Amino acid sequence: MYAVHDGYLGEKLSVSSEKHITIREATIKEDSLIAEHFYQLWLDIGVHESNIQLEWQNITLKFIAEARRDLFYKAFVAEIDNVVVGSVSCQLFAGLYPNVFNNEYRKFGYIWCVYVEQSYRRQGIAKHLTNKAIEYLKVIGCTRVVLNASPLGKPVYSSLGFSEGNLMQLDLI
Repeated sequence: MYAVHDGYLGEKLSVSSEKHITIREATIKEDSLIAEHFYQLWLDIGVHESNIQLEWQNITLKFIAEARRDLFYKAFVAEIDNVVVGSVSCQLFAGLYPNVFNNEYRKFGYIWCVYVEQSYRRQGIAKHLTNKAIEYLKVIGCTRVVLNASPLGKPVYSSLGFSEGNLMQLDLI
């Protein structure tokens, strides 16, 4: 069992007898680590590396920099014994169509790249990271949080109150 400490607010989240997990805001210097987690996430869910662009790291770092500048991007990391074992990214949802709504009516936050190292999975770390992202999105005034869930992530998000929406898709190839 782990004790979870919230480095963002300094509050203790649970009690433990062994190791301590700290959830804290990631620094800009950790953007490369966040990019690595994003890459590894795709490999872990079965995307072959030949289907990922060779410039994946630069593409991801550019995306993060632009999201930080324009969309209130923030990332959080989970640490055990001063070693990062997981991360989550979140930001305002840029949308798939023009946003014609007032923020009070529709200001969506988006959570992406909830990642935990394989040897630390199934211990509640992803849930704590996701909760930290949700707290931040509330602070910046979001009215809803959306995310795309991997099969492994669905139970985590369901336990936090996420519901399956009306997204429909059709594979063309």
